[in-house]
Amino acid sequence: MSTEYQATVTKLVKDENVKHIQLWFTDILGNLKMVEIPDRQLHNVLESGAAFDGSSISGYAEIEESDIVAMPDWSTFTVLPWAQGSERTAFVFCDVLDRNFKPFEGDPRWVLRRQLERAKKMGLDFYVGPELEYFYFKSPEERELIDNGGYFDVLPADLGNDLRKQTMRALDKVGIPMEASHHEVAPSQHEIDPHYDEALLMADRVMITRLIVKEVAAHNGVHATFMPKPLHGENGSGMHVHQSLFRGDDNAFFSADDPDHLSDIAKGFIAGQLRHMREFTSVVNQYVNSYKRLVPGYEAPVYISWAHRNRTALIRVPLYVQGKESTVRAELRNPDPAANPYLAFAVMLSAGLEGIEQGYELPPSVEPNIYKMNAEQRDAIGLGALPNNLYEAITATQESELVRRTLGEHVFERFVTNKLNEWYEYREQVTDWEVKKYFSLL
Repeated sequence: MSTEYQATVTKLVKDENVKHIQLWFTDILGNLKMVEIPDRQLHNVLESGAAFDGSSISGYAEIEESDIVAMPDWSTFTVLPWAQGSERTAFVFCDVLDRNFKPFEGDPRWVLRRQLERAKKMGLDFYVGPELEYFYFKSPEERELIDNGGYFDVLPADLGNDLRKQTMRALDKVGIPMEASHHEVAPSQHEIDPHYDEALLMADRVMITRLIVKEVAAHNGVHATFMPKPLHGENGSGMHVHQSLFRGDDNAFFSADDPDHLSDIAKGFIAGQLRHMREFTSVVNQYVNSYKRLVPGYEAPVYISWAHRNRTALIRVPLYVQGKESTVRAELRNPDPAANPYLAFAVMLSAGLEGIEQGYELPPSVEPNIYKMNAEQRDAIGLGALPNNLYEAITATQESELVRRTLGEHVFERFVTNKLNEWYEYREQVTDWEVKKYFSLL
């Protein structure tokens, strides 16, 4: 840690009356974890971090190798916008190290760092802009909605709109610039969009945003959930991710000479994601519930294709606007907001870079509404489909050399095992739907 950061953090802790510092990291599923220290211990972690037992963290170390270190990335140090009296709490994201102070292979942040370094060696920086959708309910116990609004609705005395405003103000206080927020398609469904930025920074911001959305809701006596499909018969919540690669200030996705204004880099990137999509779907849609959203009829993508205008495609490339070269991008539409953003952005980047490095050819775009095509029409243009459920998805991941290489052996094996266990547990459940359909009949 530089002496400049040391001085800045130490001064901020004193000036803001910070009494507690939370050292943040995630498990392999993207659940936020932390070790909290009092301000008087700051000097002990400035250089050497905080040791902790990782044996109980999902996907981390085994008991016999459990001693690991949360090493703060002090550039992320931030004071939380709420306080208890005059005392403040701050947080800092951490890179997790092993007992030898080397990067810990089970750290999702390290997984993403490796792919960003791979891109950097190609002279490229990966930028993303996620759109996080979520629902508000009146309590965690009952799924009672707080509004009956629809897409972009303005509702009188709308609690959801007020909650979004509070959330935007809180995010602004922790230094996260936001693009916009609005009501989504389903009743009580909302969206909030962080400003486009570099992928590691954005993964951190997704974690903060999810926390603050839920914190603001709880402070107002309601419950916010990023569950992909909490309501039957309504749209689920996605996390569309806008992506591009930059060389310095220049958007490497833009080409003035191409009819679609897509460079060879952009075409290879999109082709890579399309070819490897089934292999990494389990990472961007990691729960049993994720696949209840990925069905026809609810705006979520089902078929593996790309297009400009067609929002039923998996990857949408918005039409180029003259003079807006920096906005040329590829929007991946199947991720959901419950994904681990570090692993999700890592596999998305890895697949795209693979397409660039291997010179994959981009298939033709599919502009008609895919949901109106029959099976023969889809087969005629070679449309593949996303996995139908978590088991199909994790089976494809198990066979993927690319995902194994991207995640590393440690995370790969533990992620696959976790998801298989989730599927087996789900498979044994007797659901309300089955009881209602069969109990009295059979």
